[in-house]
Amino acid sequence: MGLKQIRARVGKARGVALAAVLAAVLGTIAVQARAPNASWSDSSAATVVVSGLPPQGQDVMNQIRQGGPFRYDKDGSVFGNRERLLPNEKRGYYREYTVPTPGLNHRGARRIVCGGLKPRAPEACYYTEDHYSSFRLIVQ
Repeated sequence: MGLKQIRARVGKARGVALAAVLAAVLGTIAVQARAPNASWSDSSAATVVVSGLPPQGQDVMNQIRQGGPFRYDKDGSVFGNRERLLPNEKRGYYREYTVPTPGLNHRGARRIVCGGLKPRAPEACYYTEDHYSSFRLIVQ
């Protein structure tokens, strides 16, 4: 194999590697640039009825309405909505609560996030079982 052929193959391999990197970067940008809150503006947004929550989630909903007591210190703390999956609101609007998972000795991934000016009477609550990767609006 001559020097020209080696250079041609190396150049082709670099081109393929560059294309793969560019595809990964553009894919990441496309995911991050999705319109925030788009899923909440259409009527097909995912929902869950309170009675469809796990029993621990139903208990947490009752505790929220009663103002506690809550099992974890972080319950009732401000949820920043950094993922921008919930409707855009000012900081302090959303609060998060842990939904215990049987068999775990830590907080786990399940949460209820409620929004509103009055924590005991939230305007809307959302359930996530995958630590903020997705949310379902809790309906009565």
